[in-house]
Amino acid sequence: LLLNALVGYSGMLPTFKAIQNGVNVALANKESLVVGGEIITKELSKNDVKLFPVDSEHSAIWQCLIGENIDEINKLILTGSGGPFRSLPISKFKNITKEQALKHPNWDMGSKITIDSATMMNKGFEIIEAYWLFNLPIDKIQVIIHPQSIIHSMVEFIDGSIKAQLGTPNMTIPINFALNYPNRTFNDSYRFDFLESNSLTFEEPDIKKFKCIKLAYDALKLGGSYPIVLNVVNDICVDAFLNDKISFIDIPNFIDEAMQNHNSTNLTDIESIFDTIEQTKNYINNKLRL
Repeated sequence: LLLNALVGYSGMLPTFKAIQNGVNVALANKESLVVGGEIITKELSKNDVKLFPVDSEHSAIWQCLIGENIDEINKLILTGSGGPFRSLPISKFKNITKEQALKHPNWDMGSKITIDSATMMNKGFEIIEAYWLFNLPIDKIQVIIHPQSIIHSMVEFIDGSIKAQLGTPNMTIPINFALNYPNRTFNDSYRFDFLESNSLTFEEPDIKKFKCIKLAYDALKLGGSYPIVLNVVNDICVDAFLNDKISFIDIPNFIDEAMQNHNSTNLTDIESIFDTIEQTKNYINNKLRL
């Protein structure tokens, strides 16, 4: 079993190589499927290899689907905390600082994924990852804001029944599940107390404030090499923001511009993915004058 927890689209090649060599992958690098979903999916079936999702949302869906019939799913419901700017008026987004964006209300994560959570691009990537992992149409993948981060995701079935996986906002549970599947091992480090946390709330995501969610849906619908552009430009822009070269609101705007100026190519092999990555890097680096 290979655990891939690399950051960004650089994680795609190790995932691909492991699958080629018949190694199951516990996948914490969601960008592997954002960038190479179609090719990785084909390689999985060719080599009879499994992906075990480590992201808390996809682990939750995976756990809810064990023993279920995929044809009886009505929709997948990915939950998201809304990040540090869920309640901030959009008029103040232009003044968001790096220090503010790095303060996530629930999760303790690395700087890249914390910024992705603040822009909600992290949720956008998860939409694309869910599409490839669970083989469902785009319109059956929904995002709901759940500020407490206790319900990690849900599955609604055609009879109206909904299954949810709950737990404290800590990655120990999904990592443990992926590494030990199909067995559950004892873990008493984190226990959720319903009496201490007796309020679970839900909101619709604000697409105007969090444009990255819409951009991810757009990239998935457009298909081809568009998700690669989404991912590569985001990675470079987040790094530029962390190094004080662009503002917070520049991140989705540069992604949008790059997607609008992109002509999609067919991804026939791994080399075609890297060709698109290089073209996109050249485009955005010129734009940012990096």
